[in-house]
Amino acid sequence: MAELFLLLAIISIWIAVLESTVIMLGAIRFVFRQSQQELVIPTNMDSYPTVTVLVPAHNEELVIAATVEHILQLNYPAEKLQIIVIADNCTDRTAEVVRAVHSRPEFVRRQLQVMERTGTGGKSGALNDACKQATGEWICVYDADAAPEKNALAFLMQKALEQPERYGAVFGRNKARNRDQNFLTRCINLELVTMHRVYHTGLWELFQLGVIPGTNFIVKRSLIEEMGGWDEESLTEDTAISFEIVKRGQLIALAPQAEAYQQEPERLGVYMKQRKRWAMGNYQTIFGNVRHLFDGTNWRIKLKLLYYAASYFWFMVAIIVSDVIFVTNFVYKIISLFHPEVVSPFRFSEDIYVYLVVAWALMYCMYVLQINLALATDIGQSTTRNFVLSCLSYFTYAQLFLVISIQAFFGLLMDKVTRRKRNWYKTQRFP
Repeated sequence: MAELFLLLAIISIWIAVLESTVIMLGAIRFVFRQSQQELVIPTNMDSYPTVTVLVPAHNEELVIAATVEHILQLNYPAEKLQIIVIADNCTDRTAEVVRAVHSRPEFVRRQLQVMERTGTGGKSGALNDACKQATGEWICVYDADAAPEKNALAFLMQKALEQPERYGAVFGRNKARNRDQNFLTRCINLELVTMHRVYHTGLWELFQLGVIPGTNFIVKRSLIEEMGGWDEESLTEDTAISFEIVKRGQLIALAPQAEAYQQEPERLGVYMKQRKRWAMGNYQTIFGNVRHLFDGTNWRIKLKLLYYAASYFWFMVAIIVSDVIFVTNFVYKIISLFHPEVVSPFRFSEDIYVYLVVAWALMYCMYVLQINLALATDIGQSTTRNFVLSCLSYFTYAQLFLVISIQAFFGLLMDKVTRRKRNWYKTQRFP
């Protein structure tokens, strides 16, 4: 029986490697096509629709000034842009800081209002309340720490206008603005670059499958209203609304030139809390949509569900099983050098163990290859230090995903059993 479980784990890892290879080839094709096209920065935007930019901010005085400055400097017609900063249950100077930035002479033409809110529902509740005051045909969302590049909104709208009937939302790329702060932020940067430049591009190129990343995106206001707004019960409102958009037959398109710079956690405890919330929210979404695997919902929803389920359940379990066996046998091998009578509890035929080592090696090589492919497409990131970090991060940073996923799964299970309502966790900011 033990050999059967190991064999299933090995096969699962090979399937995961195959999936990663296919997505990576899609990303390479995307990058090649992009390199053949001339970058056109929108200048004449007379025909561009009106946009309402929403910035949910809960006690964000440390980072909100830079974000608001960048939003006020966006290359988009002032008469077509409404900006609402939601000071959501703030007990600090968030609203005061925003008003101070807006009062500068260079920003006087921009329409900006500060909405001081005392409601419930976390980020989703703040967005829903602000939407009631929105006048734009499209809603754009930037988190309080996400400073957009000057042309980000113009690029998002440029993509939306390519197929306005099919594209219900458009998302850009996010970068870590504090990536050189410490080992943790450098590893997060590798993850972020790989996600945006391999997985997002590969899935869009192959299947026209996109996902809202929580910030730096636009969505049709009419579509938001049709869906009844953001889900205030979801811990990851971005994943939940992505499923709702795709279920309605609309696409979430990728605008790769639209970039924003966000602050990442600089302490392990903050990182773990943030990622646990993300994992729990993704589990919520999977459980809430799993029925669509067996009904008439469009194939993109089914593919999206399989992708999430494979990442958070199937492949995760396979990696945990293989890692436990591999590490245990390695430790017992070292011990046996000094105490030959000690035998590992995991003993398999030589062929199966060779397959495990090969599968593990393939997975590791694919991990490093994907990161460095992503780094090669991002100016200034393909460095010797990042290459060494990519090789080391699998044994350190990447293993945190397993711990977080297990904690999130059992945490969500206990919430269901005890009917406990979990509060939305706001990521701590740093000066």
